Amino acid sequence: MTELQRLILAYDEHRAAGRACALASVVDVAGSAYRRPGARMLVTEEGQLTGAISGGCLEGDARRRARQTILQGRPTVVTYDSTDPDDDLQFGAALGCQGVVQILLEPLDFQNPDNPLELLRRWAEGVEAPAVVATVFGMAGPTAAARMGQRLLLLADGRVEGNLSADSELYDAILQDARAALAAGQPATRHYPAGAGTVRVCLEILRPPVRLTVYGAGNDVQPVVRLAASLGWRVQVLDGRPNQAQAGRFPEAEAVRVLPLAQVEAEPHDASFALLMTHNYYYDLAVLRHLLSAPTRYIGLLGPRKKYERLLEDLQKDVPAAAQQLEGRLYSPIGLNLGGETPEEIALSIVAEIQAVLAGRPAGFLRDSPLPIHPPLHATAPLVMEGRADAACSL
Repeated sequence: MTELQRLILAYDEHRAAGRACALASVVDVAGSAYRRPGARMLVTEEGQLTGAISGGCLEGDARRRARQTILQGRPTVVTYDSTDPDDDLQFGAALGCQGVVQILLEPLDFQNPDNPLELLRRWAEGVEAPAVVATVFGMAGPTAAARMGQRLLLLADGRVEGNLSADSELYDAILQDARAALAAGQPATRHYPAGAGTVRVCLEILRPPVRLTVYGAGNDVQPVVRLAASLGWRVQVLDGRPNQAQAGRFPEAEAVRVLPLAQVEAEPHDASFALLMTHNYYYDLAVLRHLLSAPTRYIGLLGPRKKYERLLEDLQKDVPAAAQQLEGRLYSPIGLNLGGETPEEIALSIVAEIQAVLAGRPAGFLRDSPLPIHPPLHATAPLVMEGRADAACSL
């Protein structure tokens, strides 16, 4: 289950019980921070928490402020600043991150179909494509061009939803930047002129859960499925052996099916990531041949390099261009070089490799990278400090 799915589930439970809620959302970051824009935490009037906006350092103070937001009935922004490490460790949030984090706190109206979680729910249900949600979180100067907490949701098919007024130059500018962010797959923070003032907007990329198809249902697949599912990935397991391909063996999988070798070729193509863990040479050969023309961007093949070389040689007898069709997509031997020996350790290396491919990162040690962990969010103006707060690192 993804973090968003957990939030929506908790939201539905609180709504059914009549418990008032507020949503705390990370909307802007400068410097180093544990969570990025899009991290969310649901807070009830009694102080119950679902989700996280930091590594645990901000939740206590944000919970108190969120409960005040419920009572006041209006959104607010709070800023946590740890850019001065000595001052922060002595007097502030004790983050030790040397960064600035801004949190938007909003009371949730259960009757409003465009409240943040209802809007996100409409994207999350049956989602197959990314989207962008643009959130107004700051205003400076005498302007009424937008209200704090208004949102615009841009879907991959071009449809636009939300409660941001569409009859303004501000709307057109935000929509244009949302389209650019969706095309680039990169979040951003933007500042827009609005009359005599400015409006600040967070452009967040909503990414659908990873879809992973595992060919093979042996015991070594079980920890892979458990770990992948714990990340919110949608996993299906396919195998030709009925005694192995049983749902009870993979309770975390979305689907477990028997797929006989003779039917592999007729399996519909999709864009899910693929793992070949069948321990059967001819089954792997059939799956590789099937995936040659599929839009799969990652194919992980379990086994030694010599096995892949033999598979490729056999493939090229029927498909001379097989090597070119698999180039950049096939990973064999599978997994990152973590020195794993047990099934659980090997599962970790496999899932970590998929995550690196998803993020477009080379893996390796972060200490050896000259680049920041996250790209900067600001392109037009720096982060604006407002509502600065100190917080103790406790719940």
